[in-house]
Amino acid sequence: MSDTKRVFAFGAHPDDVEFMMAGTLILLKEAGYEPHIMTVANGSCGTAQHDREEIVALRRKEADRAAALIGATYHPGLVDDIQVYYTPELTAKVGAVLREVCPEIVLAPSPDDYMEDHQNTSRLVVTGLFCKGMRNFETDPPRSPVTGDCFLYHALPYGLQDGLRRPVMPEFTVDISDVVAEKEAMLACHKTQKDWLDVSQGLDVYLNTMREMSAEVARMSGMAWAYAEGWRRHLHLGFSEQDEDRLAEVLGDKVKRKT
Repeated sequence: MSDTKRVFAFGAHPDDVEFMMAGTLILLKEAGYEPHIMTVANGSCGTAQHDREEIVALRRKEADRAAALIGATYHPGLVDDIQVYYTPELTAKVGAVLREVCPEIVLAPSPDDYMEDHQNTSRLVVTGLFCKGMRNFETDPPRSPVTGDCFLYHALPYGLQDGLRRPVMPEFTVDISDVVAEKEAMLACHKTQKDWLDVSQGLDVYLNTMREMSAEVARMSGMAWAYAEGWRRHLHLGFSEQDEDRLAEVLGDKVKRKT
């Protein structure tokens, strides 16, 4: 087993990681972690003009380009959009990728979100990670179980609220002010998604929306930060022997815990 420390960021669709997690991912990369990104879906429905094959290919290229900006490995989607269901079959596929990468830190979507693809991605990651060391849990394709502590964190939902308009508050925030330009550059790679949101949701300021949400999270921290990302820590039981906060240990004064 390699001694390389890895961080794995999961989104439901291409650009989800860039919107809500990329700043923290970049900081962990700077701290010595090998970055990985996966989207469970392939972006097949994120268009108003391309057919399925065209948009899937385009969004794969955009995701590859965004990951390459920070030297991350991109793992492509497993299913079409709106087909991210919490099933044994898809859990086995996500579990296989987790065993292959064997990350120490995992960044997952919020379990409370406005869209079920996002919520189900969160569930798939939690179960796939929980079962990473189980000998009799069969992955697809088959991968040997792996051991070692893993520390799981959930990002805030897009819009900073759940599907019933209730605010979702972070347990702690991470100062991303120094890397927000890199985060924006990654997001800017997803041109087809900007075009789609312009049509479907009226988001004429795609990149500004990301900055506005990041600025709002910074205000939640109570610190004099310009931009931040918010996180909630998953219970350690089944994932690590000790109740440790590895992300806070690594990022130090970039982290502000809610008091």
